[in-house]
Amino acid sequence: GQNPLFPRILGHEAEGVVESVGKGVIDVQPGDHVLPIFTGECRECPHCLSEASNMCDLLRINTERGGMLHDGHTRFSKDGKPIYHFLGTSTFSKYTVVHVGQVAKINPEAPLDKVCVLSCEMSTGFGATVNVAKPKKGGFVAVFGLGAVGLAAAEGARVCEASRIIGIDLNPNRSEEAKKFGCTEFVNPKDHNKPIQE
Repeated sequence: GQNPLFPRILGHEAEGVVESVGKGVIDVQPGDHVLPIFTGECRECPHCLSEASNMCDLLRINTERGGMLHDGHTRFSKDGKPIYHFLGTSTFSKYTVVHVGQVAKINPEAPLDKVCVLSCEMSTGFGATVNVAKPKKGGFVAVFGLGAVGLAAAEGARVCEASRIIGIDLNPNRSEEAKKFGCTEFVNPKDHNKPIQE
């Protein structure tokens, strides 16, 4: 952010079980399994009601905010001193406090140690391909960087039936994993003497 705020509890990707809810919360209840979402949805603003955007007016990404929305105060402290929130989720903590619009209720049968990637990595890469890039059937796609987000983007291209999905990464060990997520080709820029786009 432009104005770093410390100390704060970082983290934006996780999974959890609701321990308690605040007054007026009806969407989730104690015991529900949830994924925190750092780009939350109030479900009332023009962006939330639109199919074209998910940049909620109330819960959009804000690295400057260090407390809860309705009162601005943090719910974390140590020795009486405040510790600030991060992206409304602060998931590097055993317990956290979030706005109800920043959790998505999930099936309690889903293994929590695996579904955590859905709260950012998978939804970010897959969503960027399927909802933003929208490759045409039979089209060509290049994915630069094959970490979790890149692999999810490749999977999105596969689902869209792109015919050529080129995975590009400096780590040669990612070649085999890339194929599992739909990449038809793998290119390591270090293996070439000219710019990779050529």
